[in-house]
Parts: sequence; structure tokens; C-alpha cells
Amino acid sequence: MARDERGVTAQSEDFSSWYNELVLASGLVDRGPAKGTMVIRPYGYRIWELLQAELDRRIKETGHENAYFPLLIPQSYLEREADHVEGFAPELAVVTHAGGKDLEEPLVVRPTSETIIGEMMAKWISSHRDLPMLLNQWANVVRWEMRPRMFLRTTEFLWQEGHTAHVDEPQARAEMGLALDIYATVAREWAAMPVVPGEKTPGERFAGAVETITIESMMRDGKALQAGTSHYMGTNFAQAFGIRYAAADGRDTLCHTTSWGMSTRMLGGIVMTHGDDRGLVLPPRLAPHQVVIVPIMRGETAATVVAAADELARKLRAAGVRVHVDDRDQTPGWKFNEWEMRGVPIRIELGPRDLAAGTAVLVRRLGEQGKQTVELAGLPATVPGILADFQAYLLQRATDFRDEHTRTVDDWASFEAAVAAGWALALHCGQPNCEDDIKALTAATPRCVPLSGTAESGQCVRCAAPAAYGKRLIFSRAY
Repeated sequence: MARDERGVTAQSEDFSSWYNELVLASGLVDRGPAKGTMVIRPYGYRIWELLQAELDRRIKETGHENAYFPLLIPQSYLEREADHVEGFAPELAVVTHAGGKDLEEPLVVRPTSETIIGEMMAKWISSHRDLPMLLNQWANVVRWEMRPRMFLRTTEFLWQEGHTAHVDEPQARAEMGLALDIYATVAREWAAMPVVPGEKTPGERFAGAVETITIESMMRDGKALQAGTSHYMGTNFAQAFGIRYAAADGRDTLCHTTSWGMSTRMLGGIVMTHGDDRGLVLPPRLAPHQVVIVPIMRGETAATVVAAADELARKLRAAGVRVHVDDRDQTPGWKFNEWEMRGVPIRIELGPRDLAAGTAVLVRRLGEQGKQTVELAGLPATVPGILADFQAYLLQRATDFRDEHTRTVDDWASFEAAVAAGWALALHCGQPNCEDDIKALTAATPRCVPLSGTAESGQCVRCAAPAAYGKRLIFSRAY
């Protein structure tokens, strides 16, 4: 199996090995001591902070308030909503012993917070004047994973979970759509991931939800990644936890609730959407360092070159650019490889000859322009535009890749070929046993019914029964 000098398998040889090795080698993450856990290292956590900040800003702009709820949830809470507890039962971590004795009631380590938040909403809501209640929580959750993979499926991960209560179904459904719109915008504009919003089939729906909508994105191996979901719960949780309000006419009425979340699996999605055989490729808006300056230090000129690099960095920061000067005692070639692997969008090389000529060498992480000799004085003015162009380039590149690997199919042979390489757009009968049959034969599942899909009727691609949904579904192998 091909490996480069840094010990990372080539993406083209084995995508799974490439990913598993790269997230470690690039300093994003390390394995935790407990099975399936991860340590998010500073470089990886900075990406999460940048994503989190933008997502948090947008959530607050729409009137939601941040709160925090307990990590430990009484087991009886999960049992109040039958579909919810059944859906999460295989993934639960349960505390049965604490303080030197057995607990009277086991405590579940938070897998999600619908139950504990539902209990509190029931206390806080009494009148229609208390609605809508718009809450958001930044937290860690625990779901016991049998086959963990860093960022994508780990026993513990970080996320944001929104929870809201409304007077009726239209308002709750509008909220569900609003949350997904926020996710889609952040994914496209910040992560440069061209996501497809759509509705989950009943078999893929969140446990306890009436409807789940999702954003799905294609990774560079053709598989799908669920990047964020939003759920309309109807009155299921309101009934289970007594979330009621007095309507304007005095009637005692059940609230309609929603929940929605985006997690650190987005970091894995960024790696797999943009990375290549040379390492990470980070979208500028989420790159910890948008620019790295590498001073070429030789003998007595070293101090002068480093001083010039520091001055350039100061001017770039004043222009709003996140910049790092790498003046470590390593060879320039070693530094070039290091920052290429870590996905920095722009590298600027500055040596004594460049300084004498009033120029620098600018290198983009991707693109056809290669190395460019540029005017040193003009960099603070031009670099922000170059970064914006690079951000747009990554989104377009990922969109083109997705479109090239998506096929509209009407027969089984074409379906099998499509999901082996990417996505299949196909009609389906909507029957769970047919979904199960497709998964057993191809490992593909229905990712979503695209919200923007055009109306169409016909026969199921697998069993030839009349198609449901009135649209084509995206089928794909998925993470």
C-alpha cells in the first residue's frame, strides 16, 4: 500500500486508511484512553471553535438562547417516550453505582437531551405567552459506538442541540425548516460543503420524531455524510412530559416541539470533502491559520528576514487575516510539507533575495496557478481576496465532484453501479423491507428525499412496486 514520507496512506489507494491516518498525522485529534473516545487537539479544536462561533451567532440572531442541562438523566425519563428509548437503547451508557453504593435509579449519560429538556419545559411553560420557547445547548454527548472512527462516530462527541416548543404544528414545522436552513448556510458558506437538504424516510427518522429533515454531503470517496438534522416531534414529547400551555381561549393544550443538532462530525466532513493525497485542504473561513509565512533564514540575514515576516504578519492581521509565522529551527522544505499536510490555504515564502527585490513567493494549497512571485507591499490588500476566491473554488470543486458522481437511474444494474461510485437518484416504494433488501445487497441506504426534487412517479428501482414520495430519493453508502 502506497505511503508518503509522512506515513499516510495515499487517498487513492485506501480512502479509509488515508482518513484515519491523516486526522492523527495532521494534529487534529488523538485517540483517548477509553474505547472510542477522542482527544481534540488544539489545531482541530480551533476549527471547531470557528464553526461553533458562526453557528452560535446565527442561532442567537434568530431569537434562541443558550442554556445548559445535566449530563446525567434519570433512566425513567427515557422510558416515557417508547420510540425514543427503543432507538437509543443500544447506544446508552448507564451509571448504576456512585458515592460508594448502588443508585436507587440508574442514570443515563446524555445521548441527547429531549427528555431532560422536556421535563424542564413542562415546569417553565404554563401559558401561550411563554411560547415559543427557543433553547440551545452546547454540550458533549455519549453514544456507545461499536465501530468508532475519529470525528465521525465516537463514544463521546461535541455538538449543539436546539430544543423548541410552539403553540401549533405550523410554527414548529417552520422552526424545523429554519434550523436546517442555518445548517445548510453554514455548511456551504463556511465549510464549503455543497449539502443537499431533504427529508429522511421513516426508517431513517430520528427516534421519537414525526419528521426528520437533513443535510447530506458527498465525500471524495463517493459516500454520503449526514451533516446536520432537524426534527419535528409533533406532540410526542409534550404528551410524555406534560409540556402544556393555556391557550388564549383558556383551553389546556399540548405544545409542539422540535430538536435539531450539528456536531464535531463536521470536522470529519471537512477533511473528507476537500482533502487529497498530500493532506488536509481547509476552507479559509475555518482554517486556524489562513496564511503561514515561512521565512527563509540563512546566516546573518536570518534576523532581518524574520523581522520582515513579523511585520508582514502584523499588516495581514490588521487586514483581518489569521496568520502564523513559522520561524522554527527546521528546513524550509520540512515546513512546506508540514503546512501542506495541515491544509493551510496560503503559504508565503520570504527570503533575503525576495526581501531585496521587494517581493515574496505565494503558494496556494490547491489550484493551477502554482507558485507566484508577488509584490510584498501589496499582500495586505490582495490576500483577503485570494482567500475569498479559494473559499469559492473549494465549494465549486466539491459541487462539481458531487454532480459528476451522481446518476439518475431506473434499473437495478444501473443502481448498483451508481452506489458503488457515488449517489443514485432513484424512485422507491417506501417499504422498510425493500430498504433493508437494498442495504443488504449494496450497503446503500436512502439518505433523503431532496426538498428541491421535482415531482415524478413510476416504479421502485428494486421491487417494481409503485413509487412513494412523489420524488426520487438519494441512495448512497454512508458514514
